[in-house]
Amino acid sequence: MTKPNFDEFLAKSLEERDNPEHMPKPQKPLWSGIEKAINTASSVGTSPVNQHNRANVWRQVSAIAASTLVGMCVVYFSMKPVEQSSVMQMSNYFEQQKQTLLVQYGSLPALTNDWQVQLQELEQAEQAIKTALENDPENAALLQMLAQVYQQQLDLINRVHQPRWQQI
Repeated sequence: MTKPNFDEFLAKSLEERDNPEHMPKPQKPLWSGIEKAINTASSVGTSPVNQHNRANVWRQVSAIAASTLVGMCVVYFSMKPVEQSSVMQMSNYFEQQKQTLLVQYGSLPALTNDWQVQLQELEQAEQAIKTALENDPENAALLQMLAQVYQQQLDLINRVHQPRWQQI
């Protein structure tokens, strides 16, 4: 097909499309069926096909929501023990160090009598910081404060039982 033939073919096709006499006639009376479907849908509210589509949409939305909820629960519960375990690991380590020092210095006399009161005050500070960490487990300042309180406990036990002026 050459270019002039194509142009003629296109012009002829457009003329036939615009001419209603050349439009193909439907073999069945479609308008009565369309009217019946519209009237049935408007009298009932929705057609069975629409109800089925809506049910499928709600099933899909429900499945997505349930999957999202399960995923979020898995992430939440898998992360929470990790946060608590770092505080617990630090607590266990320093508690073990403190008990080791107390056993080591158990037979030596203490230089002051009120050192256990000071140790109890540091333990109360430790508990207050741990309570605050339950609300904000990733707070670096609280974690640093907890480590300092633990170190102060160890230093107190060491200073009371082994003063520096006795070491040469």
